[in-house]
Amino acid sequence: MIGYAANIVTTYGRQRPLFRRLAASVVALVSLLIPLSAPHAATCLYISSYHSGYEWNDGIEQGLEKSLAGKCRLEKFYMDSKRHQSDDHSKMMALQAKAYIEKLSPDILIAADDNASRYLIQPFYKNSSIPVVFCGINYSVAPYGYPYDNATGMIEISPVRPLYKQIKAILGSVKRGAFLAADVTTQHREYDLNKEVYSSHGIELAPVFVKTMAEWSKQFKRLQSQGDFLVIGNNAGISDWSEEQATAVSRAETRILTVTNYDWMRWYALLSITKLAEEQGEWAGDVALAVLGGADISKIPVVANRHWNIYVNPELLETSGIKLPQTIMLKAIRVSR
Repeated sequence: MIGYAANIVTTYGRQRPLFRRLAASVVALVSLLIPLSAPHAATCLYISSYHSGYEWNDGIEQGLEKSLAGKCRLEKFYMDSKRHQSDDHSKMMALQAKAYIEKLSPDILIAADDNASRYLIQPFYKNSSIPVVFCGINYSVAPYGYPYDNATGMIEISPVRPLYKQIKAILGSVKRGAFLAADVTTQHREYDLNKEVYSSHGIELAPVFVKTMAEWSKQFKRLQSQGDFLVIGNNAGISDWSEEQATAVSRAETRILTVTNYDWMRWYALLSITKLAEEQGEWAGDVALAVLGGADISKIPVVANRHWNIYVNPELLETSGIKLPQTIMLKAIRVSR
């Protein structure tokens, strides 16, 4: 059995700049009414569904640390449910997190991504006395019954429609595409969201889910001749993932427009429109401080993310011979390994 102490980290954030843009308008409004000044003894406990080193998780933490720097002692607990995906593991880690919460007695919980809410917050802290700010929940809070009297948060929605609009602008006539991703629950849900958008425009989107690097490479190559475009989903869940192999395959095999909504997959796609993990963390931190400062958490509405980056990959553009419109090239960030 994994001891929960191995999954706990205490940090003291770096001093943040005096002025910065708040991540959501609701927090800006609360900030005008409630000073963002929690007692120095306040403890914020961050519950991550995943593990330190997973890029999405790390981005949320960076935003959170930036927001809480000098305002709240930040403790961390990792459920590690991306690398260990069984229900038994998640339930075990939730019980360990609960035991740690009872020992620590934090002033507020910040729960990131779905499994923290599914296995910990909903069963044990729904409408409890401790306030909860969640972030990174995919698409809908309905599975967890949010909002609670003691909880609010930010959901995570991929910019699928903006990406579709760019695909349409680039290709004109589009009939079919494919969706390639790790064979995990969140990517099946991500496919459903993509399918809904594309099918509403009469476009067929075929799902392809893989478990290994060899399967991903094989399917990436095969799908270059199976449609007009390829959506590259998340690789998390492919246990033997190799950045070097993925880079080599994408450079050698890209023949059609490849796109992604994931920041860390931009190295393997021609065009990326990606959500920002840091936005989730900053918003959660700002709301936590507002609540610690006296704001009524039940009056703070659940919101969705609203910012994204646009990337193009010049190396893939060169090797594939595909050209993107100047309107995209002028505003996109260029990426290269």
